Amino acid sequence: MKTVTIPLINPNEPEALLADLHVEDGQQVAADELICTLETTKSTAEVVAEIKGYIIGLRFNAGDTVRAGDILCYLADSADAEPPEVDAAPSDVSTQPDGEFATPPEGMRITQPALNLAREQGISLESLPIGPLITEKMVRSQIGSQPTSIIVPESEFDPMAIIIYGGGGHGKSLLDLVRSLGTYSVVGFLDDSVPAGEEIQGVPLLGTGELLSELYVKGVRQAINAVGGIGNVAVRVKVFNRIADAGFTCPAVVHPTAVIEPNAVLSPGVQVFPFAYVGSDVQVGFGSIVNTGAIVSHDCVLGDFVNISPGAILAGEVKVGDGALVGMGVTVNLQAEIGAGARVGNGATVKSDVPPNGVVRAGTVWPV
Repeated sequence: MKTVTIPLINPNEPEALLADLHVEDGQQVAADELICTLETTKSTAEVVAEIKGYIIGLRFNAGDTVRAGDILCYLADSADAEPPEVDAAPSDVSTQPDGEFATPPEGMRITQPALNLAREQGISLESLPIGPLITEKMVRSQIGSQPTSIIVPESEFDPMAIIIYGGGGHGKSLLDLVRSLGTYSVVGFLDDSVPAGEEIQGVPLLGTGELLSELYVKGVRQAINAVGGIGNVAVRVKVFNRIADAGFTCPAVVHPTAVIEPNAVLSPGVQVFPFAYVGSDVQVGFGSIVNTGAIVSHDCVLGDFVNISPGAILAGEVKVGDGALVGMGVTVNLQAEIGAGARVGNGATVKSDVPPNGVVRAGTVWPV
């Protein structure tokens, strides 16, 4: 047998008018069927059946004044069931102790059983909606969904610390770029082929990429990929994957002398070197390089891991596919498209599309 109680509609107004009674003793109702309508000076609420059953033991009539916690009736399995002989004293929710789970927020409509269940289960009333009548069924749906305590890992975090992965010439250039920014603190270099213990421009070479997990625990979370991958872009991609697997992020780094138009979009891992220009509405994909003095004009779209070498000039609306290499001093005409994996040699002029994985010889004019 299910008890139907008068809900607390307004925390500051425990009494309500039973404005309309939509059922009578012995009537069968479905779950969520309307039982009565309540009114206070500030709001109106509807009481619905939480389960299917028969109305028995109605205690009030339409027009009566009722109090939050009063028993209105019962929902039984049969119409001839007998209500309990002795009713529990009505609970006055206005006298409940103050606390996070005791007093509903202003404007909340909640049945007394639902309120009691929320208190028992430690469910914050702040997590329940304002407006609809909150039933015991709704509260039960919240059980198990409440946030648990958060275990904070015992590791440090330095937002300015960064490592450079790759100790070659590109790494040296990136070290100068980072130093010019005055933002990051370079912890050291990682390199899979140079022995640990050396220094590069005063910065220690710590060891191989195996140290990434150790550096993570020490609070380093950012890395710069200094492996250029000129001969094989897959090597550069592999380093990015290794950095990501260790939980590191690769910020975009832009030399102070480079010009980036405000509406250009640079993805993470992008590197823009001194005196380069990135024009209006340009999109530069993840891990791409715009090297010293290169010009990427308006509306160009560069894919991921693209390498635009020093002094290259891309006219407007040029598209460069993933992993493509544009050599030093190359000129690419308006709206030309360079396919993914293509290689354009130094000093070449590209007048029309280059197919994916195509090769344009240095110093030549494409198409031949």
